Amino acid sequence: MNFNETEIRVRYGETDQMGVVYHANYAVYFEVGRTEWLREYGLSYSGMEADGIMLPVVSLCINYKSSARYDDVLKVKTTLKKMPSASIEFEYELRNEANILLATGSTVLAFIDVKRNRPMRCPKYLLDKLQNYSL
Repeated sequence: MNFNETEIRVRYGETDQMGVVYHANYAVYFEVGRTEWLREYGLSYSGMEADGIMLPVVSLCINYKSSARYDDVLKVKTTLKKMPSASIEFEYELRNEANILLATGSTVLAFIDVKRNRPMRCPKYLLDKLQNYSL
């Protein structure tokens, strides 16, 4: 599969008084999608951290198209942009139940060796898991 789709229901605390999702929560929705994408490949942040690898976000781009609202069920589509090297890049689409495009975006995360606090290449086990991934 080239992408992962994850559903999220908008909670009241994620909205303003008009019931519209606060803009920073879109980054959180993308993070949920990214976490589930990794899980689909048998990977997790906690597993990578146990291996001494951190994945900080070094770039985040969000293009807002329409508003998400309280109690909407959103679908986050997460796609790997290219095979990872010293970083991993994802693209996102966020849609509501009516399939209206609410936002698009992208993130870049760097692979960091915790012991050295330095960038590193993507671990081989992750590349092995992605060997059949088609871009």
